[in-house]
Amino acid sequence: MREPPEELATLRQAGLLRELRRIDPAAPPLIRLDGRDLVNFASNDYLGLSAHPALREAARVALDRFGAGTGASRLISGSFSIHHQLEERLAALKKRGAALTFANGYGAAVGVLTALAGRDDTLILDKLCHASLIDGARLSGATLRVYPHNNLEHLERLLTSIRARTPAGSRLIIVTESIFSMDGDRAGLPQIIELAERHEALLLVDEAHALGVAGPRGLGVIEELGLECRVPLQMGTLGKALGSAGGYLVADRPWIDLLVNKARSFIYSTAPPPAQVAAALAGLEVLTSAEGADLRHALRRNLSRLAGLTGLPPPPGAIVPLVIGSNERALAASRDLLEAGFFVPAIRFPTVPRHTARLRLTVSAAHDDAQITALAGHLHAREIGDNSSGRGAQDPQ
Repeated sequence: MREPPEELATLRQAGLLRELRRIDPAAPPLIRLDGRDLVNFASNDYLGLSAHPALREAARVALDRFGAGTGASRLISGSFSIHHQLEERLAALKKRGAALTFANGYGAAVGVLTALAGRDDTLILDKLCHASLIDGARLSGATLRVYPHNNLEHLERLLTSIRARTPAGSRLIIVTESIFSMDGDRAGLPQIIELAERHEALLLVDEAHALGVAGPRGLGVIEELGLECRVPLQMGTLGKALGSAGGYLVADRPWIDLLVNKARSFIYSTAPPPAQVAAALAGLEVLTSAEGADLRHALRRNLSRLAGLTGLPPPPGAIVPLVIGSNERALAASRDLLEAGFFVPAIRFPTVPRHTARLRLTVSAAHDDAQITALAGHLHAREIGDNSSGRGAQDPQ
């Protein structure tokens, strides 16, 4: 029998061994590691809301009112009023009939895809879709087809071929992210929507890295493009720009009712703690306020400053990938940044394809000019990352 030390040694030799770091809190965007304060350029807390006073207070009030936990799944006795308030708010903001929340984004992706697709159905995914979407597609038992990243001509050929031999009553579902988690680029949503409508396919768009970053109210790329009524299945997370935790799907009421009855990660999980839900609700209110607009402006300013100082193109979201190639070089670059006071872990296979190890910089509204300038100067001085090749894949949650 293969023993764990043998597998761990293999991972270490390949430069793929991972270890948990003990990180202590500090005021965003700082973290404390081994007694040192580091500037965090690895967090998905794009607007710095995780430590926002409104979210802290909302969580405290919910803790006092509801207690620390829910004690049961939503279908037993854990469906508190605050869960329904969050779902109603999400549905209203996203201009769909209803919403369903999950304990985390991974559970949302796996629960939704396994509930909506089965052995007689077909799921078509962009090659760079998040690991949770890939896992959900595999677990569903549906036929899984993958098209090269953002290659919509290939997607159209797949749709034409599959639709020609799809049995009556089966589902054909296209799955994509709006902003991809490792490369930070966008999907061609208007064209994908046209293809989905033409071939009578459902479309699921994951806005995990777009919520809080894109759109006039920070509600994502779908809002920015005014396409709310043309994307039937809209997924996202409450644990990145919103500063709390959880995942959601927004859709018309019949789809949500179906998920309540079939999504196993929803049915068989204890309901999320009220404090978590309250913080997400407060995050939504900040996001859609004038303060939220100011935070998005600060984020875009920081992204433009980093791009200008490094010569990199301004990213469409908050993710700046620096593709390095080998695991060893990526790990060395990460260590070099750590010594200089920046926290940027190396991203390696299987999170990204082999030979595309990278540093994944994430910029926040909480960063100041001095921190951006210092990072850019260090990257330039050490010539870290050429960003010339390679494509990313999944963002671990």
